[in-house]
Amino acid sequence: MTTPSLYPECLPYNQTVMPVTTTHSIYVEECGNPHGMPVIFLHGGPGSGCNPAQRRFFDPDHYRIILFDQRGCGRSQPAGETKENNTQALVGDIETIRHYLQIERWHVFGGSWGSTLALAYANTHPSPVVSLTLRGIFLSRPHEIRWFLGQVALFFPEAWQTLLAPVPTSHRENVLDYYASLVFDEDISISIPAAIRWNAFEASIMSLIPKMDSAEVNGAVELARARVQIHYIQHLCFVDGDEMLQTAAKQLADIPTTIVQGRYDMVCPPQTAWELAQALPHASLVMVPDAGHSAMEPGTCQALMAATEQYKRLAA
Repeated sequence: MTTPSLYPECLPYNQTVMPVTTTHSIYVEECGNPHGMPVIFLHGGPGSGCNPAQRRFFDPDHYRIILFDQRGCGRSQPAGETKENNTQALVGDIETIRHYLQIERWHVFGGSWGSTLALAYANTHPSPVVSLTLRGIFLSRPHEIRWFLGQVALFFPEAWQTLLAPVPTSHRENVLDYYASLVFDEDISISIPAAIRWNAFEASIMSLIPKMDSAEVNGAVELARARVQIHYIQHLCFVDGDEMLQTAAKQLADIPTTIVQGRYDMVCPPQTAWELAQALPHASLVMVPDAGHSAMEPGTCQALMAATEQYKRLAA
């Protein structure tokens, strides 16, 4: 399985760490063409942060590519901080970035949790949005969380059993709260191993064909990611998914939209993408027949790049 060629690697020409509250500062970078059409990339997780490969979905000669690490994520500080960290705050941060960079209108691109955040942002601020490219749709409704933290065991019993192994029988009805108690423990000999195990569960169900991950594990990074993700999931990501669909149908009907979904996505099953497409009948739904959740699977990668190519024709 080979990934289609992404655009060439490009380095940031501008990097900043921007204070957004007395607690939080967020990392923001710009790549590509400083005078090009702006596009903002919204990473997944919650908790993941950005990486250099994500710049490469966009033609660097055409786009002014903006990536940022959400509160508590990646290079943003403090790492793993959950205070003053919710979806509405992140929507505000996106607008803060837009004004700081003196951008009038931009394309919005988000996958997985990033698709949730993209919809929350566009529903709140539709005017600046030129287009939406959304992958692996997630609306954090209770049945979606139940799938991720339990029902997915129908397909991945080994991965689920690995996550469940250290959980006492008396706590197995609420795995999320049990892991929260470990991951937020002040003793890193407890919290870091729990965070690594938590993150490994999602990683193991990401792709249609699992990949061997030889990357070195950084305990502090794993802990920050798990804390942010668990915090959000405990609060259903601070959104009402059904309400988001209703609002999108009213607010986003005039915004060109592409929805890319892996047919065998085990993290965010296709039903949610299909429901979003029903709410946005003008949107293009690309159901990739041989893909799971990862953006880097060949068919998904190809569909995402086709969308960014198509939207080069749209002017601000």
